[in-house]
Amino acid sequence: MPLFWRVVLTNGLVFVVGTLVLAFSPATVSQRVRTTEAAVLAVGLLVIVGVNAVLLRSLLRPLDRLTATMREIDLRSPGLRLDDQGRGPAAALVEGFNEMLDRLERERSATRAHALSAQEAERQRIAQELHDEVGQSLTVVLLGLKQARDRATDPEVVATVETLQETTRSALEEVRRISQRLRPGLLEDLGLLNSLASLATELTETAGIPVAKGFGPGLPTLGPETELVVYRVAQEALTNVARHARATSVHLGLTRRGGSLVLRVADDGRGPRPGGHVEGSGIQGMRERALLVGGSLRVGRQEGGGTEVVLVVPVEES
Repeated sequence: MPLFWRVVLTNGLVFVVGTLVLAFSPATVSQRVRTTEAAVLAVGLLVIVGVNAVLLRSLLRPLDRLTATMREIDLRSPGLRLDDQGRGPAAALVEGFNEMLDRLERERSATRAHALSAQEAERQRIAQELHDEVGQSLTVVLLGLKQARDRATDPEVVATVETLQETTRSALEEVRRISQRLRPGLLEDLGLLNSLASLATELTETAGIPVAKGFGPGLPTLGPETELVVYRVAQEALTNVARHARATSVHLGLTRRGGSLVLRVADDGRGPRPGGHVEGSGIQGMRERALLVGGSLRVGRQEGGGTEVVLVVPVEES
């Protein structure tokens, strides 16, 4: 029955009962209402209003909880549901709301997985084109410069050609580095731990920040999708350290805690800005990847200063 008719019938029932009590009770009202009669009428009116309020409150209380829950819903933190469904029409509304959240989270998860898969495919395509097209072109340029260097006799020309050789060689190394970051070949060839160690070494070489690695024993065997998520989160976290942290040291750890795999990247830099609640696209991307494998991500200030990024991914107990 619609909520409107339930409210109408509830009020009608209360008024009918009050009318019947007034009709069949010995109480009467004089033409000029006496004080005692006014008191009886006031008490009766209060009783009717009170009973009506209690009945309506039992029907509509779940709607208040539903409104409060709707304000707290965030699809980036799934799992929040309204457990107390109440009775009457509110129960159907709460049940429908929970089913809507289930559907939205499933659709968001599927869309997120598709988007990240497309992103990885695009990265691989760009990496392949950089390696095959740009890399080979620069290699040809290097060979041509070598021939020009061998044939040149003028010292100034030789110096110029050597400078161009060094510039081209640096550009070729940069193209290879970008290609490797776009498509982590080490992850496929050498595994997750060696790939994480390579990221740490790269940060030290490019930014001059020493990285202390701590890989715990008993790490489980992960699927390709989970390995890629852990690698990408570590890569983004270390990139943020190099760009924004102004750190002098970094800790990169991967350990197992019961049924969870924990990746931790912590630095001693300036840490998050006070009151800075707006997350950039990098952190949002890390959260999206964590949700893709059923994990969670926490980014915040660690004790003693600096930023701490913690990724928790559930794994099988065996």
